[in-house]
Amino acid sequence: MTSLEKTTKELTLLLLYLNSWEEKALDETYRRSWKGYDFGDLNELSGEELIFDPKRSKSIIFNDSGIKQAKALAEKYGVDVSAFEPASIKE
Repeated sequence: MTSLEKTTKELTLLLLYLNSWEEKALDETYRRSWKGYDFGDLNELSGEELIFDPKRSKSIIFNDSGIKQAKALAEKYGVDVSAFEPASIKE
């Protein structure tokens, strides 16, 4: 993987997080984001178990490790997410 490909994948994860929302279903809260990114990057992020990519859905679901990694990437790239509160969708 080239440096550009790695950076693109990292920024894809960060953008997914920055455009995410919380959704409640079956007594669980999930963080979701739309799939409007390169499918190769989404497949790699899913393979690394940072996101769950339901094939019949237009959005992904973040795993806890994906949220943690996205926050670390925000710090790496100088994006302040301390006041970031993604949108929430009620049941």
